Amino acid sequence: MLTDFDIKDLFFRLVNVEPGVSDVFILSGYPFQVMVYGTMKNVFLEDFYVDRLTPFQTEAIAFNLLKDNPQLFLKLFKDGYADFSYFLDDNTRFRVNVFSRQKTYNIIMRKLDSRVKGIDEWGLPEVFYKIAKEKFGIVLVTGATGQGKTTTLAAILHEINKTQPVHILTLEDPIEYLHQPIKATINQRELGTDFSSYAEGLRAALREAPHVILVGEIRDRETMDIALMAAETGHLVFSTLHTIGASQTINRVIGFYPPDEENFIRQRLASSLRWVIGQKLLPKIGGGRIPVFDILYNNLRVKEIILTGESEGKTFYDAMTQGKPFGMQTFDQHLIELYEKNLIEEELAVYHALRKDIVGRQIDLIKKRREVKEEPTYLELGGKGVK
Repeated sequence: MLTDFDIKDLFFRLVNVEPGVSDVFILSGYPFQVMVYGTMKNVFLEDFYVDRLTPFQTEAIAFNLLKDNPQLFLKLFKDGYADFSYFLDDNTRFRVNVFSRQKTYNIIMRKLDSRVKGIDEWGLPEVFYKIAKEKFGIVLVTGATGQGKTTTLAAILHEINKTQPVHILTLEDPIEYLHQPIKATINQRELGTDFSSYAEGLRAALREAPHVILVGEIRDRETMDIALMAAETGHLVFSTLHTIGASQTINRVIGFYPPDEENFIRQRLASSLRWVIGQKLLPKIGGGRIPVFDILYNNLRVKEIILTGESEGKTFYDAMTQGKPFGMQTFDQHLIELYEKNLIEEELAVYHALRKDIVGRQIDLIKKRREVKEEPTYLELGGKGVK
C-alpha cells in the first residue's frame, strides 16, 4: 500500500508533469491522467508506471486521502461521493472529489491557485469593480462545473477585501482560496467541517454580523429563501448556480418554487437581484484558456422582465445586448470581441454562440474588413501596376 510520502510524491509529479495542468484523474481502468488547458492526457511516470489502475489501487489512494476525515467515509458510503481539500508539502492545494462508480472508488483533483488574484490580474471586465462596490442584494455567478466561477468570485472578494473595512463570511465546499485579511475581516467556513448544510450555515451566518456573505452554491429552495432574506435585510450575498445564461438562471430560481408562489418570488427577485454573471472558459489561440462572460444588471428594464416574464422583444438577451452603458453584455457580443482580437478561433465562436446567425454575420463582416485592410494600397505598390 502507498505511504503518505509516496502519495504526495505521486501527486506532485502528476501536477507538475507539464505546464497548464488543472486537474488530476485517478480512475479505475485507466492510467494516471491529467487535464491540460481543457484536454485530457494520459501520464506514464517512470517510478509510478501504471498501464491501467486497478480498483484496489484507486481505493487504496482514496482511503489514504480520507483517513484524516472519518466523517467523509460516512458521506462516501451513504451518498457515493465526498468533497474536501488536500495540501502538498510545497503548499500546492487541491479540491478533491472521491466518488463511487460501478463498485469502484475514483478520484478527481482540481489544482487550486495558492495566491488570490485580483480583477485586473485575471483580466476580468471593468464592470467587476462596480460589482465589488455593491452594498446589498444578491449576485449570482453561473456556469457549468470547472468554468472558473469560484475564481471570479475570489477576485471580487479580494477587491472588497482590499478596499472596504467590512466583515466577509464565506460558506464553501470546500474552501478553495484562502483570503488573508487586508482591510476586511474574513471568516471562511467549510461544509462538513464547520456547518452541515448551506441552509444551516447561511441561517447561522445571519447571526454573525456579516456585511458580505458568499454561499458556495444554491442547490435548493431553502438555501435560496435564506439568501434572498439576507439580501432583503441589507447584506450583499454572492453565490453560484449550475446554469448557463441569464434567462436560464432566472427560470431556475423561479423553478425552486411552486406555481402558486411564482408572482411572489418574481417580486422578491426583482427587488433583491443585482447581477447575474454567466461564465465559460474557452481554448485560447496560442494556448491556455480565456473566460467569456454574459452580464445582466437589474435595471428598470430588466426588473420589468423579471416581474412579467420574457416575451417578444422583451427578453434578457435583448436587455443585455442594448445594456452596454450599464456594463451588460451577451455571450455573443463577447465572443465577437474575442474573435476580432484574434484570441479565439472562428469555429469556436460560432459553436458557443447563443444566436449563431448574429455571430456568423458579425464574423463575416470582421473577415471582410481584414481582407480590405490586407490588400496592398497604391502607395505600398510604389504606384506601379495599379490603374
